[in-house]
Amino acid sequence: MKPSTSTTPSSPQSPSSVAQSFYTRWATLYDAIARQTPGVGSVRTSAADALGLDTGDTVIEMGCGTGANLPYLADRVGPDGTVVGIDFSPGVLDVARERVSDYPHVHLVRADATRPPVVDADAVLATFVSGMFGDPGAVVSSWADLVGSGGRLCLVDLARTTHPTWQVLNPLFRALVRVTAPPRTRTMRRSPTEMLDERLVSAHRALETRCEDVVATTHALGFARIRVGTVTAQE
Repeated sequence: MKPSTSTTPSSPQSPSSVAQSFYTRWATLYDAIARQTPGVGSVRTSAADALGLDTGDTVIEMGCGTGANLPYLADRVGPDGTVVGIDFSPGVLDVARERVSDYPHVHLVRADATRPPVVDADAVLATFVSGMFGDPGAVVSSWADLVGSGGRLCLVDLARTTHPTWQVLNPLFRALVRVTAPPRTRTMRRSPTEMLDERLVSAHRALETRCEDVVATTHALGFARIRVGTVTAQE
């Protein structure tokens, strides 16, 4: 399967366009953070393993960014499988394209992860993107519809740690959330971290509602959360 490469246009000043420009401008920096942050490699390995992919499967990464996860997924589905990376920012996809140049079974699509131009898949992975959606619960539920009963769904997100030893680092995490948020979210009166927390709860609750055999783990001093499950049939 090779998905359409069509995109959904946005007006020049829409929140989506502002975010696209922001992530394009800082694509190289985001790539460095994605690859070099201590512990992030083990998080990506754990997420790819948690999906339980088989050779020949089709897996979609929603909000693939600079493609740091794509080689992990490509190796697990093998050359007979298909990996689709979807992101709305052209700059990060340019970086991802270089990263997966040796993987012909990896396809990159510039599109909105809330309306992916894909109709079928065995699994969906979304890493560090749940907090970007206005209604993350509805988005996650739509991904469950995409993979259907028996498909696998995995969310990986960053949030303030609840580990007693590392809670002292939470102020640094809050500062990082504010600095790395697109411009318009920085000027809101509400704390970006509080909004992130609320959206992550909505996203992960939706996964638990739509899935069985749900497994939740924490990593990277408790800042990274992985939740994965098998989608059940809708009654």
